[in-house]
Amino acid sequence: MRIQNLRKFLGTGVLPLLMLMFSNSLSSGEGRTDVRIGVVNSISGKESSTGKEIRWAYELAAADINKNGGVFVRAYQKKMPVRLIIADDESDSAIAAKVTETLIVKEKADLILGTHPSAQVISSCRMAEKHRIYYHATSCFIPKWLENQFVHSTNLFFDLDQATSVPFELMNRLAPEKGPKKHAILMEDTPDGEFFGACFKKKAALYGYRFDMDRPLPRTRDFLPVLMEMKKKGIESLLMFGDPADLITLMKEIKAMRIDLKYIHGWKGAWSIEFSNALGNDAQYVVCDGFWSEDYPYPGANRLGSLFHDTFGKHSVSVGLYYGSCQILFQTIEKAGSLDSAEIKKAVAGHEFLGTVLGDIRYDSSGVALIQSTAHQWWNGKQAWVYPFHESAWKVKTIPVWDRSSTAP
Repeated sequence: MRIQNLRKFLGTGVLPLLMLMFSNSLSSGEGRTDVRIGVVNSISGKESSTGKEIRWAYELAAADINKNGGVFVRAYQKKMPVRLIIADDESDSAIAAKVTETLIVKEKADLILGTHPSAQVISSCRMAEKHRIYYHATSCFIPKWLENQFVHSTNLFFDLDQATSVPFELMNRLAPEKGPKKHAILMEDTPDGEFFGACFKKKAALYGYRFDMDRPLPRTRDFLPVLMEMKKKGIESLLMFGDPADLITLMKEIKAMRIDLKYIHGWKGAWSIEFSNALGNDAQYVVCDGFWSEDYPYPGANRLGSLFHDTFGKHSVSVGLYYGSCQILFQTIEKAGSLDSAEIKKAVAGHEFLGTVLGDIRYDSSGVALIQSTAHQWWNGKQAWVYPFHESAWKVKTIPVWDRSSTAP
């Protein structure tokens, strides 16, 4: 009797109504409280100084969007705050892949915000690809990223062809009598270092330069043989690529040996706070790469630079890239109206994002967006913007002999 009554009850159309109510409950976002974004970050290890700036930028971007209630997700018909779930990749590509899987499988991250540098980004992207989760990447050499043909990732980074032109463009602006004549290149002994170095060598030939010395940066930090060779050959300019600890050690030994270089340009580790703090006035005149400047005329750029300085007592040429990357991701979620990875990728590739601290950013159909690599010269504890060339930009200076470079003239 009870079964017959239940059948009559369900037959009245109550079951379809209950199913509709349950469906509406899900679509309205009941039970869903936030957007879960996994962050792969170098909290420890040799990349931790850069990781610290990246994490700061990500957390500030999340805090800023959450002040206004978070991100509107059309599928749930409401704004939801962004929750960052941060995992330490320990500056290791294998661990980067492992923690990416943990963020996806155990922490149930909707999307992944990327780490750095290229080797860690690639391994992390591959794991996200395995699980078909969208990976919002930056700080990865674009040719290397494109080789993998990722379906669920995009990449925001500098144009490699433009980036490797910068030192030659700057040296061409120096007066002939002041410019360096003999050149050396020291790239870290890693796949990234080898790749970047090869690009510099190709570009040097196009600008009419040649390297009188080309060596990998020893992983042991036994730089004495390399520096003795530099001094013997009378090297006057140095292009160097390495993590902050390596470049700090290298610079200290260059000064100790009184190698009178006229131009030093560093990538990866030369723009970090640790580089300036460790070297003090001996960082003066060193040109570093960068991804952004607080002097850019874009909305929020000056505020971001001021907040970073208030927090750390130093300036940054990187945080704009990572903060801007978050701005793009948050706009993307709203454009997609969904947290589905396939829909997120569609909303990025081939689209433009306006009003970021990086300016207006356009992704091509493959999911690549280009920014311009910048250059800055350390001057009185700040990275003075020297490239791209602009009438308001700092004019690059050559280095005086070491005996006179302990204080700025």
